[in-house]
Amino acid sequence: MDTGTLLVFEEEEQSSPQKVAVYARVSSAENKPNLDTQAERLVNSCVAKGYQVAKVVKEVGSGINDARPKFLSLLEDASVTIIVVEHKDRASRFGVKYIDALLRVQGRSLEVVNLSENGTEDLFADLTSIIYSFCARLYGQRRATRKTETIVKQLQAKDEESCNS
Repeated sequence: MDTGTLLVFEEEEQSSPQKVAVYARVSSAENKPNLDTQAERLVNSCVAKGYQVAKVVKEVGSGINDARPKFLSLLEDASVTIIVVEHKDRASRFGVKYIDALLRVQGRSLEVVNLSENGTEDLFADLTSIIYSFCARLYGQRRATRKTETIVKQLQAKDEESCNS
């Protein structure tokens, strides 16, 4: 100022608040009771870090299945800046580094609470998951084929009955 007085203005931090979502997943319905406790552990971990959890997402599905609708919608939600999972395999059995890299490019992140790894156990778990997934697809296809054959037989029987009447 003209009087020689100096005015110092402090810049306010203009950081946008982080929207944190926790993602809990179990592989099968028989493990569903673990879903709530997993989500609770994740929320507690976030609170300990000072995060405010905006969304809790729970899903039942295989980690090698890339068609998990709840996880996909979480990845597509650009307003979610941090996705927190308990173990990296809760996000995906394969390709977690790709998911992390793509989120970072968007200014988002994937945080893994428990980074401990046991390579041998992970390898066996992955192998088991792959075999389980392929078996489920194979038996699902066979079941669909049998169901289709049953429907065709029923229709043929009805057609024969109507012809005989």
